[in-house]
Amino acid sequence: MTLADDVSKNTKSRQQQKQETPFGGMNRSDPGPRLRELYPSGATKRVPKPVDEAPQRTGKHIVKNKDDRPLFHALKMQTALASLSYSARTTLQDKLDKIETFEQLGVRQDIIDALYNQALGYLDYVSPTPAQKLAIPALLSKKGEIVQNKKTGEYQYDKFLLAAETGSGKTLAYLLPIIHHIKTAEDIEKAEAAHKAEKAAKGKEKRHAEHIFEVDPPKLAHGQDPDSPTGRPRAIILLPSSELVDQVGKVAKIMAHTIKYRSASISASNLPYVIRNRLFNPNGIDIIVSTPHLIASIATKEPHILSKVNYIVADEADSLFDRSFRDITLDIIDRSASSLKQLILCSATIPRSLDKFIDNRFPMMKRLVTPKLHSVPRRVQLGVVDIDKEPYRGNRTLACADAIWQLGKAEHDDTGSTHTVKHIIVFVNEREKAEEVQQFLVSKGVDAVALTRDTTEARRGDILDSFTSPSRVEGELKNKKRDFVPIEVGPPQETTSFKKLANTKVLVTTDLGSRGIDTLAVRHAILYDVPHTSIDFIHRLGRLGRMNRRGRGIVLVGKSDRKDVVREVRDAMFRGQALI
Repeated sequence: MTLADDVSKNTKSRQQQKQETPFGGMNRSDPGPRLRELYPSGATKRVPKPVDEAPQRTGKHIVKNKDDRPLFHALKMQTALASLSYSARTTLQDKLDKIETFEQLGVRQDIIDALYNQALGYLDYVSPTPAQKLAIPALLSKKGEIVQNKKTGEYQYDKFLLAAETGSGKTLAYLLPIIHHIKTAEDIEKAEAAHKAEKAAKGKEKRHAEHIFEVDPPKLAHGQDPDSPTGRPRAIILLPSSELVDQVGKVAKIMAHTIKYRSASISASNLPYVIRNRLFNPNGIDIIVSTPHLIASIATKEPHILSKVNYIVADEADSLFDRSFRDITLDIIDRSASSLKQLILCSATIPRSLDKFIDNRFPMMKRLVTPKLHSVPRRVQLGVVDIDKEPYRGNRTLACADAIWQLGKAEHDDTGSTHTVKHIIVFVNEREKAEEVQQFLVSKGVDAVALTRDTTEARRGDILDSFTSPSRVEGELKNKKRDFVPIEVGPPQETTSFKKLANTKVLVTTDLGSRGIDTLAVRHAILYDVPHTSIDFIHRLGRLGRMNRRGRGIVLVGKSDRKDVVREVRDAMFRGQALI
């Protein structure tokens, strides 16, 4: 028997056993020997664990590393983007750096020639972008056979998500493999048709010799032929707006002159007879570029247009799979599943909502993510103007006009010329504000136009033409005058300014002009309102720095704006980090 240490002491001097209450031990710093024996690993739990190279995706969940946590507090509060570890970005970048030419990607030589001479003929040096290096080999894979699941009855096809930063050449990244597949299939079909024709001719001669009085059956009309290519495209490219339809349609059309395939773009801006003539061309159609609503409307009356679709591209997937487009887009995909070989989703941003939707709806989708996803191009600089300081005194519109005048009077970044026409985009958060800002700028002598949902389809195309042209436009050479805007705080007027800003064109728009528009002519963007989310920051500043060109963004901030968000966006851009 073992006696206690205090057995010789009286009852009062012995150590009293404390009775734990429901709230007892809350201020205790030492767990005591009993708890220390029960939980010996308590201290080791605070030791940082080693970081894996990349997040591992298991089914519908993704195991994220500790280094994937947002580096910025304010952006963490506003972010809506799925994260990607920087260790995975670095590893992927090293692999992509080894590819230098399009010939290394496995594309047909006739497509490469058309790319150099037609699509990118205005460039002195052409090399694939990281998005193209990553996507083209994957989309050119020999897989893609149509397979039907025997248990569920569903058709299985290859699914890809191409996520790349703005201005990274995503259009050519998915367009070149589609053209490659179409031309390769066309060559195979021609060889098979020639073999069948030769075999049929021999059989006809044999039948004619055996049955001299047999009459050949009448030929069916062209529209009754079930194998007719009329109105049966092989690829459909879906986009959320008619502006993007026209833009992508031009890229597809310009290469068709050399490679000889048939492509057409149709949207609500086209007249009904134009849509009918383009889609139901007697010679057939290979690639159709359109919006989901128009394709779904046509498919309701002409369901056979989806009967031979092998490739579907959902460009700007974060928009096409939101509430306004999701059901229609999925309906087109499901109705084409019996002949579909590849489904390609493209986006410059992956919101968490899209990431979750893809995991649930397309769990086997292969993700092609570039190293610089969710980042702004490094050649884009960001400046901040505090409108509460002198001389603006809280007048945001006046600060915008003054910034435009200073940019318009400055020398061109590349040529050092003051008479080269400059193109500036002003982004606002509300549609009504665009008209108000445009009228004020006109009253201050600025050549400004507004682009909103209220603008007619024909007018939109005319406005965007000058902002999307890759060629430089020379304006009138005039003597430099005063380098400031007349500061007159008053109601906007028509054309009361005694001075006009020469060789400068300004476009005032909402997010309508920030999604996918290839604004090659734009070097400056003014964020009139601070964007609501990091997604809006990426898309608006993504209008700059395209094709590796320089760009400058200016944010106007006031008392009610989140200055901490703007500051952290600027820091992330300086470090070349993603806005997550």
